[in-house]
Amino acid sequence: MTGAVPPPIRRSDLTRTVFAVLLMLILISAAFYVLRPFLLPMIWAMTIVVATWPLLLTLQARLRRRGLAVAAMTAAILLVFVVPLLLMVQTLVEHADTIVGWMGSLSTATIPPPPDWVARIPLAGAKLARYWTDVAAAGTPELADRLAPYASYAAQWLAGMAGSVGLVGIQFLLTIIITVILYSRGEAARDALIQFGRRLAGDRGEHAVLLAGQAIRAVALGVVVTALVQTALAGIGLGVAGVPFAGLLTAVILLLCIAQIGPLIVLLPAVVWLFWHDQTVSGSVLLVWSLFVGLLDNVLRAVLIRRGANLPLLLIFAGVIGGLIAFGIVGLFVGPVVLAIAYTLLKQWVEEAP
Repeated sequence: MTGAVPPPIRRSDLTRTVFAVLLMLILISAAFYVLRPFLLPMIWAMTIVVATWPLLLTLQARLRRRGLAVAAMTAAILLVFVVPLLLMVQTLVEHADTIVGWMGSLSTATIPPPPDWVARIPLAGAKLARYWTDVAAAGTPELADRLAPYASYAAQWLAGMAGSVGLVGIQFLLTIIITVILYSRGEAARDALIQFGRRLAGDRGEHAVLLAGQAIRAVALGVVVTALVQTALAGIGLGVAGVPFAGLLTAVILLLCIAQIGPLIVLLPAVVWLFWHDQTVSGSVLLVWSLFVGLLDNVLRAVLIRRGANLPLLLIFAGVIGGLIAFGIVGLFVGPVVLAIAYTLLKQWVEEAP
């Protein structure tokens, strides 16, 4: 018995289908346009919740109330971001006179000659030592004249950053609010995402949703642990080398490492300060230590992410670096998730029996 032949699609049905698809695309585009200011806070909130969900469940089991666990997690998130800023501001206020004195002494300070090991650096050592000697011979006024063109660009960049502080504060507040909502309704959101994935692609869609959560948690673990390790090592180096305000600089390094900028932006000026004050041994040791700490994240982050998600190390590394270049800091999480889902689905399709 042969199956029934489906009737041909009538022209009116085809037109109706086309208009229905167009209407759906218009509605989706309008929804994204309306929600555009909330997309970045939503992505950050989902990343935070997915990464810290096991910790929330542990707190809930001990406190026996979801509300107390949510309050504790929210307070912890605020402490991670707010406390370093408060310590920074407090230290600057307490040592304002010292900082002003340092700024005033720059005009009469002298630049020391380069140490002997600078000339022995492969490839660029001789040129770097010659340039350093010229700058030291010219003195501080000549250096100020050379840096003057770059100072105007730096001032413009700082003005732009100051103008965006309010926007960053609003996005941070929205992130905290959405995080609290997701903490409170996490199971319902998870079930909705799994149902959406199953509705799209059956078991594969459900597996893709679970894999995305696993990849986000692995990336967050790699980023946070790497930032803490780099901050601890950088703080130890600053303290041993005798750099002033080591605690303040360590708090700044923590924020920079979480933002994926890295600790070198603080460590290298500290090295220059040590050489400036003729502490060549401490400066040389801190320089080697700074290079080690600054390059540590490239290896440690990828290893930690791979331990959290069973994916090839090259894939994770490409997702982290490519996502960071393509989408900024949020791409640090989006890149590995996209590559992990694409790799898994492609692998399942290739291995599937015809």
